[in-house]
Amino acid sequence: MSAEGRLAGRVCFVTGAASGIGLACAQRYAAEGAAVLGLDLAPSTAWDALEAPAGKCFHSADVRDFSAQQSAVAAALDRWQRVDVVLTAAGVPGGGPVHMLEEDEWDRVIDINLKGTYLSCKAALPTLIEQRSGALITIASIEGLEGSEGGSAYNASKGGVVILTKNLAMDYGRLGIRANAICPGFIDTPMLRSVFQMEGMEVYRERVREQHKLGRFGKPEEIAGAAFFLASEDASFVTGQALAVDGGFNAGHTFDLVSMMGLD
Repeated sequence: MSAEGRLAGRVCFVTGAASGIGLACAQRYAAEGAAVLGLDLAPSTAWDALEAPAGKCFHSADVRDFSAQQSAVAAALDRWQRVDVVLTAAGVPGGGPVHMLEEDEWDRVIDINLKGTYLSCKAALPTLIEQRSGALITIASIEGLEGSEGGSAYNASKGGVVILTKNLAMDYGRLGIRANAICPGFIDTPMLRSVFQMEGMEVYRERVREQHKLGRFGKPEEIAGAAFFLASEDASFVTGQALAVDGGFNAGHTFDLVSMMGLD
């Protein structure tokens, strides 16, 4: 890495930037020399402490508000004259068996996770098209690649993000715009901790952890590493992919048979 960083001269637009995966990605982009535009419902002390030598700015907005997202992109253009990377990390948990799931809850999860991703890309795409370059990086989930019990709305939203991303890659690749989805496993973020703190969920925490073949939950910084790769020139021939960064969660089913074979 050069003294300036491998993303020097680039501008990265990150949603969900105040915490969790979004914050970790913003921190990595800034450390690699990029200017960072963050968008979330409100800034955090961690965002305020983010060191970005190339510059940073924050917009308090809901990703369901298209005009607010347009305004954020316009602010980036006014300050830096370009946008190079869009990283869509804003999201919420939610779901349940379909017969028990209220329509309003379905709409909330789909609107934030899927429609919000669509609106972020839509807000930035006119600029990327004019530049004939850019990287769209969506944060989907391992649960967008396979089902999970009670995950109806969340899984549907993240599965939609995966297919939307593949369509973005097909539609805009000829213009020099790449689009890839990152599908994290269960990552130790405030959102995940809030789920496991719900009544009755404690017993399932270890069961979920054990499904990761590396035997642990992931870290936001590990997702940020993949997000840096997809934003960098190292990924110049990578588009239309759903990259699982999941500690082996979807590698297959385990029944602990290897313990009988001495692999402890």
